[in-house]
Amino acid sequence: MDTARTTEEEPLGASRAERLSALGQQHGALVALIVMVLVASLTFDSFLTGDNLENMAVSSAFLAVVALGMTFVIVTGGIDLSVGSLFALGGVLAAWGSRYGTLVALLLPLAVCGLIGLVNGLLIARARLAPFIVTLAAMLLARGILLSVTDEGSTTYLVDEKSFFAHLGQDKLLGIGVPVWITAALFMLGAIMLRRSRFGQYVYAVGGNEDAAALMGAPVARTKITVYTVSGLCAGLAGALNAAWLVSGVTILGNGMELEAISAVVIGGTLLTGGFGFISGSLVGVLLLKVIQNVINQIGSLDSAYQQVVSGAFLAVVVVAQTWLGRRRRAP
Repeated sequence: MDTARTTEEEPLGASRAERLSALGQQHGALVALIVMVLVASLTFDSFLTGDNLENMAVSSAFLAVVALGMTFVIVTGGIDLSVGSLFALGGVLAAWGSRYGTLVALLLPLAVCGLIGLVNGLLIARARLAPFIVTLAAMLLARGILLSVTDEGSTTYLVDEKSFFAHLGQDKLLGIGVPVWITAALFMLGAIMLRRSRFGQYVYAVGGNEDAAALMGAPVARTKITVYTVSGLCAGLAGALNAAWLVSGVTILGNGMELEAISAVVIGGTLLTGGFGFISGSLVGVLLLKVIQNVINQIGSLDSAYQQVVSGAFLAVVVVAQTWLGRRRRAP
């Protein structure tokens, strides 16, 4: 009797540990976000004011769109270092194209940044080059195009504040900025694609085991090409929306944004090794980073360098926690 009970309890205990580890990976960032918001709201009177929350929401929207595309890439086991430069390029192209109408302002950055993402995917999937090298080269290429379009950065293109394109970035709907609504819609679409579509199944399969995915008939090359194209499109769209919000194409934006996007995705529970991740987790990761930055700004006595220090330390803790939780889930 005692032997039988022990034998039956061990699998149940192991199953419970696996469930707790999975919950930690999926919702750990959400718990941290809730705790940070509670602490900040109790510590700073201005944290929960409408203006502060609105500024955080709108500023988070642009990084969130970039992180959305990055999520697809990282779930496949890849990386995209070009998104920061594509974000800046998209903003400049949108501001330049706004003189010819809203349609050009939106389609031009999408076409150029999407094309660069497509080339990234082709080189990675067909030529089997390392994603790190390919996207690093694309980052330099995008910055080169940016400097060429802006005369080495000396020209800043402005957006007519009365144009529909400017209203797209500055208007509000039900008291919330239009970029926030657009970001919410994109995340809903991205979540459906990743969790409910055949394409999403292929993304997880490629990230989990590329060889096994190929043996099962998954279009590995096409999936990789698609996710890098999506990443380029998201970066270009985020840059265009940012240009509409600022009513100008600022050339110095996007520096380090690729690292912020990667941090947000990893903090949200997506594994850098691929095969595991959630769209909602990436959004939570973005919000958590923005709350941390806002808290540091609220303190006032700390300069912006502390934002990088805290974000880097937090990311290191998350990666260590993910590794530990992953080993617990794999443990017999």
